[in-house]
Amino acid sequence: MNYRINEDLKLIREMLDMSQEDIANSIRVQKRTIIRIENGENYPSDNTIEKIYDLAYKKGIKLNNIKEMLYKEEISNEKIIFHGARTTIEGTISPFCGRENNDFGRGFYCGETSEQASSFVSRFPSSCIYMIKFNDKDLKKVNFDVNQEWMLAIAYYRGTLDAYKEHPLIKKIIDKVNKADYIYAPIADNRMYRIIEQFIDGLITDEQCKHCLAATNLGKQFVFLTEKATSNLEIIERCYLSNAEREYYQNIKQSDINDGDNKVKLAMIKYKNQGKYIEEILA
Repeated sequence: MNYRINEDLKLIREMLDMSQEDIANSIRVQKRTIIRIENGENYPSDNTIEKIYDLAYKKGIKLNNIKEMLYKEEISNEKIIFHGARTTIEGTISPFCGRENNDFGRGFYCGETSEQASSFVSRFPSSCIYMIKFNDKDLKKVNFDVNQEWMLAIAYYRGTLDAYKEHPLIKKIIDKVNKADYIYAPIADNRMYRIIEQFIDGLITDEQCKHCLAATNLGKQFVFLTEKATSNLEIIERCYLSNAEREYYQNIKQSDINDGDNKVKLAMIKYKNQGKYIEEILA
């Protein structure tokens, strides 16, 4: 799926009150190149695409945020969710993509906002985001919150609780996930998973772990596990991330990490010796 560069270029020009000649001069291409792009006669090179979206972003036009707002207003009877992709989605959306050791194993993962999705793929040079329409009719949904059950689920599906897969608590979680078409749960990035590992290694209690994870809140995600679920997804648009925008999200993410680390330290101290250690829970 290509970017809607012809529509976006017109929109950018109108929002910036720039003529075709103004845009051409700003990104150092010929005016007829801009005309052909807008008319859909020519799909531009990667370099020209970057220049167009980079110009917009640096002039304060956060196009993806604007599109998110408009889609959510226009499609109020269905959910609008967002998938950050390192490159592109090839073919139809599949629940059998991704790594086995993701938060809930293989599945198609989406976030609640464009900024959330952008943040998670901002370090990849060819990344983009997909805006997706989701109808959850007739689907089995399973919710998780930041609690002991969710921490054990993440640890199991990321491969650190294999030795306990026959334990009743773990079997209950596996059964719960296996019955779901899709899961709605907190996101656990690698930084959060390192906190969960401390819990699994018996270094902190479940209460310490829970409050540390809550302090690093990254929002929630949708994990689509069955073909029935992914058949209810419809890609609306593939959206571009310029170099300047990706850099912005990387800086924001680092700032959030620094802030979160301080909150984690506080939670470690405040909830010390409260709750249960892993050996007590899975005894």
